[in-house]
Amino acid sequence: MATNRRLESETDFQEAMDQERTVRVFRDDEMLNAGGLIIRFDSSMVAVQSSVSDLDYYDRDRCEFYELRR
Repeated sequence: MATNRRLESETDFQEAMDQERTVRVFRDDEMLNAGGLIIRFDSSMVAVQSSVSDLDYYDRDRCEFYELRR
């Protein structure tokens, strides 16, 4: 069974990136990305790569990030 864990702290984001966990990104109750990996983050943005040519940057203040664990 899959579980979702909200990513909030620097440690949460670092752990998800290090362990290559799949993330889902939401903004205003709309799913923007499902199935990407965090490849970089800082205090204002998160870069998520879904495929070789699909790289998106999301604002940490405006979006919600969830790690998907299987």
